[in-house]
Amino acid sequence: MSKVFTSTLLLTVLLAIGLVFFLRAASKDRTTVVDVHSPRPPLEVLKGVSLWLEERGWQRDGGDLERQLLRFKGNVDSSRPLAFFLSLLGGLGAACLGLVLRQLYPWLGWWPLLLAAFGAPLAGFIYRTRASREEIVELRLMKGLDNGSSTLRLRAHRDELIAMELELADKLELASDGSLLSSPI
Repeated sequence: MSKVFTSTLLLTVLLAIGLVFFLRAASKDRTTVVDVHSPRPPLEVLKGVSLWLEERGWQRDGGDLERQLLRFKGNVDSSRPLAFFLSLLGGLGAACLGLVLRQLYPWLGWWPLLLAAFGAPLAGFIYRTRASREEIVELRLMKGLDNGSSTLRLRAHRDELIAMELELADKLELASDGSLLSSPI
């Protein structure tokens, strides 16, 4: 075995490890908690947020009156373009590994290239099964000031919180600390 092929095998294995970590990051749970404030009355804000969530396909899933909590649930689907992209990467990576194995062990013939047939659908399948899940949005009314304003503690997927803040900021005068919109991640 020559040094060139050994280093190529090492790089290919490192690429495979990178793909595994990319798959994990793409399907990672990004549930976040944020407090939002509004000068409007609590019932108006709760009704507005509830209607907005229901328009987006979320379904009420009960709540807790004592804790002043409303809960919504919804099924989040995986991204088809990302699943295709990951399948493409998995197939190319597996084909590269097959070519390296072919160079290292010529007696295997071209059989190592069949790894591409398994790598491509496997990467997309792993992503789709891990990313498709049931998500929960929780709205909790916090003790606000006595001037009629309201404070909500929202617990949801980060993307849903960003969409809520962008779309309802003007309508319900919602404001948070701005950390969702300023974070690059």
